[in-house]
Amino acid sequence: MSPLQQTYTQRASSHSNPAAKLLLETIERKKSNLAISVDVTKSKDFLSIIDNVGPFVCLVKTHVDIIEDFDESLISKLQELSSKHDFVIFEDRKFADIGNTVALQYSSGIHKIASWSHITNAHPVPGPSIISGLSSVGLPLGRGLLLLTEMSTKGALTTGTYTEEAVRMARAQRDFVIGFIAQRRMDYVGLAPGQVSEDDFLILTPGVGLDIKGDSMGQQYRTPREVILESGCDVIIVGRGIYKNVDDIPNQAKRYRDAGWEAYLDRISSTT
Repeated sequence: MSPLQQTYTQRASSHSNPAAKLLLETIERKKSNLAISVDVTKSKDFLSIIDNVGPFVCLVKTHVDIIEDFDESLISKLQELSSKHDFVIFEDRKFADIGNTVALQYSSGIHKIASWSHITNAHPVPGPSIISGLSSVGLPLGRGLLLLTEMSTKGALTTGTYTEEAVRMARAQRDFVIGFIAQRRMDYVGLAPGQVSEDDFLILTPGVGLDIKGDSMGQQYRTPREVILESGCDVIIVGRGIYKNVDDIPNQAKRYRDAGWEAYLDRISSTT
């Protein structure tokens, strides 16, 4: 049965990777396929936004390297909020180096990402060694990796052969690669016409907006319905659309959560 026809719970049972199972089960438990992208530079703002959106999201996507007053206590507070509000943590690190280097970047340094982030991601540009390097650190900890196969910015080079090669790399290391940052399903990419896919990769999709279609820096937005129902993706990633007005964060988070979940319910009902 295609992932498009299955509930998140049904799909969780077919995944052996702990991070993939955790995310799918969290989505179903909270009835939310909304992820928040928290791109702010102050710890106080970072934690405040997460505490406000926590009840409405399945996943919090971070960029801890932009936090100007970062220290180790921030991670402890983030983990406390994860437990309090029941969400998965995704550090959007976008690793892009040789295996040995990314293993060190993932495990060491000031951020020690693998010790607290359930999921991280990488560019496939360096080839399969980047997955092997990250897997050597993350797999024993039950972590999961997303590959960037498509981006939501205008003029992105993540198309064609690049995308096909990324999917091939993922298929070869399914124990650690749990899915993709993409704009559509990747299950059939690279397969011959008529060939049946046995894959169920998670698709997390940025560039989601209810009110605008783009910004001055090339970002392009689609609605939750376009992403979840029409393109068959699994998680919508929203940032400024939720927290640009600090006094309205919970209302906007609920608005996006409800739109994403409604699109999912329409998808599974239309394919059964």
